[in-house]
Amino acid sequence: MKRKRRASILAILVVLMVLLGACGGTGTASSPPSSTTPSTPAASGGGEQPIPTSTNAQSSDIPDTQVFVTYTSPSGGYQLEAPEGWARTTHGDDVSFVSNLNALQVTLSSASVAPNAKSVRGNEASTLQRTGRAVRDIQVKDVQRPNGAAVLMTYTANSDPNAVTGKQVRLDLNCYFFFHQGKVATLMLSAPVGADNVDQWTRIAQSFRWV
Repeated sequence: MKRKRRASILAILVVLMVLLGACGGTGTASSPPSSTTPSTPAASGGGEQPIPTSTNAQSSDIPDTQVFVTYTSPSGGYQLEAPEGWARTTHGDDVSFVSNLNALQVTLSSASVAPNAKSVRGNEASTLQRTGRAVRDIQVKDVQRPNGAAVLMTYTANSDPNAVTGKQVRLDLNCYFFFHQGKVATLMLSAPVGADNVDQWTRIAQSFRWV
């Protein structure tokens, strides 16, 4: 179980780095690509220090008037609501949506038993603490969502350097783990620290369900 779960989170971080590390996305997009794209933290080591938070993080607020659309992965067997107009990239059962330094991604992996707060603290959180980019403020808890139990891990981290400008941003990240019949769906939400996306992130997380 530990090997499977550790491999799962490392695979998620690598996929996110590849998908979101440069300006604009590539792949199967259902909407226009965003002009700037953040990346979530990847393995770095070396004691990287947290960078200052952005002074214009509010520009990454998801508007209260944002329209959401339902995305369904027939092969992955899940669906959730995603902001309309965000650039979408699919890779097999996995999907990511990005816009204006905001990102959400769902990645599937296999597991023999459902994760819980204790197992995530010992595996995913521990791995992030050792290898992530200036990961801080990790908190893990069991939560209940409308469509079942989940584990929520929250933390802050530096993004990977932008492939063009080399700039980084300090990110808030929410990572949910949903389990069903041997599959774990990891829903990762990220935005610059200071962006006010609490309600919108809650809506996305509460919309996730297996189909």
